[in-house]
Amino acid sequence: MIVVKTKEEIELMREAALVVSKTLGEVAKAVKPGVTTLQLDKIAEECIRDQDAIPGFLGLYDFPNTLCMSPNSQVVHGIPNDIPLVEGDIISIDCGAIKHGFYGDHAYTFPVGKIDAETEKLLQVTKESLYIGIKELKLGNRVGDVGYAIQQYTESHGYGVVRELVGHGLGKTMHEDPEMPNYGRRGRGKKFIEGMVVAIEPMINMGTHKIKQHKDGWTITTLDNLPSAHFEHDVAIVDGKPELLSTFAYIYDALGIKSNEEDEFRQIKLTVNS
Repeated sequence: MIVVKTKEEIELMREAALVVSKTLGEVAKAVKPGVTTLQLDKIAEECIRDQDAIPGFLGLYDFPNTLCMSPNSQVVHGIPNDIPLVEGDIISIDCGAIKHGFYGDHAYTFPVGKIDAETEKLLQVTKESLYIGIKELKLGNRVGDVGYAIQQYTESHGYGVVRELVGHGLGKTMHEDPEMPNYGRRGRGKKFIEGMVVAIEPMINMGTHKIKQHKDGWTITTLDNLPSAHFEHDVAIVDGKPELLSTFAYIYDALGIKSNEEDEFRQIKLTVNS
């Protein structure tokens, strides 16, 4: 059952989402060759707690850390460790936080130093597919419309769309209805309604869509060991249209990136202080 949020609850969820956004912005400053994912995890936990929030992943389903850190061929759910990142890596950083009793949850895949052109294209197309999917989150549409849009765009570039892992509804629990696959057929699945909040998160592989789970019970990698990219936003339906609750603006501020990609999905102007 979809849990509808009031406009007041959506504003509280925006605050939770922005805790994650600001945290990812702080982590972005430290993503460079030589840093370990455990060091990044410590930065994230401190940043979340400094915002009077609670790490949303730490202890969730017994996950041991604040961040899911998934480099290169890891798709999602990688566990932070002491292995330094190296030039040319990519790293998916997925972060969650709880504030006002609501979850924020979103992700960004970072290049580590300079990456090759083929991998850079994978990141670009995956992020573009996120916004293509968000455009379909509106009254009158269904879950399949979002998945279809993401699938068609990414597969047109020859990439594989992960089937076993999906986006989800979000609220006072991390995973609510509806599930939000990144593949599907138009007009199929649950109908979108005013006040719903979801996490849309394309997980796109350079090669095959097939994946494998490792013995730690968490780490997911591509079956062919080619790179995978992952981007995620929290989105509400407000006045019948998609409204971003999370933002990559803090990441872009840290990395010196200029972008207007979020403008059409945001009614409230954000102020990002360097």
